Amino acid sequence: QVQLVESGGGLVQAGGSLRLSCVASGGTFSSYAMAWFRQAPGKEREFVARIRISGSSTYGLDSVKGRFTISRDNAKNTVYLQMNSLKPEDTAVYYCAADLLPYDPQNVARPLGYDYWGQGTQVTVSS
Repeated sequence: QVQLVESGGGLVQAGGSLRLSCVASGGTFSSYAMAWFRQAPGKEREFVARIRISGSSTYGLDSVKGRFTISRDNAKNTVYLQMNSLKPEDTAVYYCAADLLPYDPQNVARPLGYDYWGQGTQVTVSS
């Protein structure tokens, strides 16, 4: 059983930055991939970024490439999402997720490809 707890969300003006953190407990953090998704009101949950055990990363949205960076610190059982140059359209609840299964490229961007989820942290970007 893996528990995930996000933090770092809040209200920020457009152009500002936030760093989200997700601390994992249970299991062996260094042995599973982690990802960030987000969900805006009335919209489906969408894939933001994923970081594999090796540290390699994948970004799912063209709109965040170059602005968001996913990273992990295995010593702290923590995955981060550094968000710069924030825009109002980045407003959403951000969730971290853990994938404990063998790598399947078809499931990288799908919520069903992840086994555990955090409770989410709200990010609001004002214009």
